[in-house]
Amino acid sequence: MAFKVVFLAHTPDAEPEKHRCVIETSKYKLFVVLVKDQDQAIKVCKKLVKEEGIHSILLCPGFTHKDVAKIAEAVGKNTGVFVARGDGPSSRVSRKVIEEEGWFSEKGKE
Repeated sequence: MAFKVVFLAHTPDAEPEKHRCVIETSKYKLFVVLVKDQDQAIKVCKKLVKEEGIHSILLCPGFTHKDVAKIAEAVGKNTGVFVARGDGPSSRVSRKVIEEEGWFSEKGKE
């Protein structure tokens, strides 16, 4: 049986049914799904846990502590929920790029 993980990342123009992929070996199956908000994140997680038997959920740094708690509650105690976090300099570099791309402005909502 493969270890099954989903990595979720935020992007303002995400369409979860379209923006996804799966990478797998005989021992590991990684789902990558882009979501635009917390509601989509919860729906995707619940569906994948139920339909694919996901063991672990890895969230991008854009998820807040409250978001993480809500996802953990939604999927239940048999699925681990983790967050990828960077250090201060790495976060500043990433934030600069996503700000330039309009993620936090009206430009990003086009």
